[in-house]
Amino acid sequence: MIKLRPAAERGHAQHGWLDSWHSFSFADYRDDKHMHWGPLRVINEDRVQPGEGFGTHSHRDMEIISYVLDGSLGHKDSMGNAANIVPGEVQRMSAGSGITHSEFNHNPSGLTHFLQIWIIPSATGIKPSYEQTAYPESEKRGKLRLVASPDGSEGSVTVHQDAKLYAGLFDGTETAGHTFAPGRLGYVHVVKGSAVVNGRSVSAGDALLYADEAGVAIESGVDAELLVFDLPRLD
Repeated sequence: MIKLRPAAERGHAQHGWLDSWHSFSFADYRDDKHMHWGPLRVINEDRVQPGEGFGTHSHRDMEIISYVLDGSLGHKDSMGNAANIVPGEVQRMSAGSGITHSEFNHNPSGLTHFLQIWIIPSATGIKPSYEQTAYPESEKRGKLRLVASPDGSEGSVTVHQDAKLYAGLFDGTETAGHTFAPGRLGYVHVVKGSAVVNGRSVSAGDALLYADEAGVAIESGVDAELLVFDLPRLD
């Protein structure tokens, strides 16, 4: 089964300083058909106005990945980390037993556009941790680059779940594929541009949900950036 989730069907929240689209139920957006996909719990596409952001707040028992598309995202947390996240970088924060942090767009004139991704961990109460890694465009051009995994392989950030995340850039006839082991779930999120994936035309904000499928086949793209998740089923 491959199911298309069009971008326009996502939940939407406009707070003035924040314009957010929710792929899964989040805050005031509730959709019982889209609570999660395996351990993938949240994909929020956020646009933060200049000089605005998320004040200090807490999390626990969640793997949180920030993926910046435009601008930069200032991060500070209770572990003492302070950094800016820019396009090409992946930040992973394991909230574990509890953490507080803030995220701000410190640019006085430009938007910050980023994806906030939450993955349910396989264990609770772990020690909080943080990681941030840059992946050059050349490593994603016409291929799927592993950027998050349970063992940190190939220089990916480490998530505490049997899940893998790949990022790729595709234009023209550039192609790539990914095979799922039996029983795995898949999820493709179109970050920008448009592409043909498993014979389906998709564009920015669209998603494809995979169950009992052999894999993902990216057949072409037009200035496309894609995220591909390889996920376990939850009992």
